[in-house]
Amino acid sequence: MKPEIILVEPMMASVEAALDAAYTVHRLSAAPDRAALLAAVGPRIRAVVTGGATGVSNAVMDACPNLGIVTINGVGTDAVDLAYAAGRGIRVTNTPGVLTEDVADLALGLIIAASRRLVVGDRFVRAGQWPIAKMPLARKVTGKRLGIFGLGRIGRAIAERAVGFGMSIAYTNRSVCEDVPYRCMDSLEELARESDILVVAASAGPENRNIVGRAVLDALGPEGILINVARGSIVDEAELVAALVEGRLGGAGLDVFADEPNVPQALWSLDTVVLQPHVASATVETRTAMADLVLANLGAFFAGQPLPTPVV
Repeated sequence: MKPEIILVEPMMASVEAALDAAYTVHRLSAAPDRAALLAAVGPRIRAVVTGGATGVSNAVMDACPNLGIVTINGVGTDAVDLAYAAGRGIRVTNTPGVLTEDVADLALGLIIAASRRLVVGDRFVRAGQWPIAKMPLARKVTGKRLGIFGLGRIGRAIAERAVGFGMSIAYTNRSVCEDVPYRCMDSLEELARESDILVVAASAGPENRNIVGRAVLDALGPEGILINVARGSIVDEAELVAALVEGRLGGAGLDVFADEPNVPQALWSLDTVVLQPHVASATVETRTAMADLVLANLGAFFAGQPLPTPVV
């Protein structure tokens, strides 16, 4: 008999085929009655596979009394109650490292797109405006002051790319990173005040919820640009919308939002904002590497071997 697992949300077709080959997969997102599915199969479930943004609720874990592992297809762990899982003896894994480069690439792409108004220019040409009008001037990227909130793997990769643009780099982090040449600022508000562009690359969690609020946005100011490739919960979205609409913030490049996939409609018509549907790691190469880690963690768990990328 194949081990039975729950797949919380769809994954790449090739990955789902690999899961189907090795396990009996119960697809939670496709169930007409999720509670009924959990009641029927919960006691037989040993593993849950989910995405980083979706995670898995404590209620789902409770419905699976024999659950042994939650395997996250992503780096973020904020959508899983790690303390609760640890208390239940449930292992949790994620896919660190393999998505770092893609997320950093998109962060730089958003910096360039928001500063140079690439999306606005695209619409301008497609609307036939070029022969009859002129676009307003954009903002330079090279030489700007870049602030990075969170100097983990992704934050460091962003900084490395920014060096090539001649940017001066500062950061704020849980602790000072002695192995980097960048300035460490005492507070997020101070970092924003000293930055032309502020990139959010920090981990989410209760301590960082809405931490990028009005004070930080006002410190960044009407010429500043906010880039978020971390989690929507880190930014006070209502304050962000107000700052952009009122012109207190110069612009934004956003890959993540507070209530995905719902994006505030007030942002849709703003030329100062570049919007993406949470696709920072969405390349064939990276999603394949992430999936390989998911499969490797599951395989190790059921074989009783050390997990490749444990979180708890």
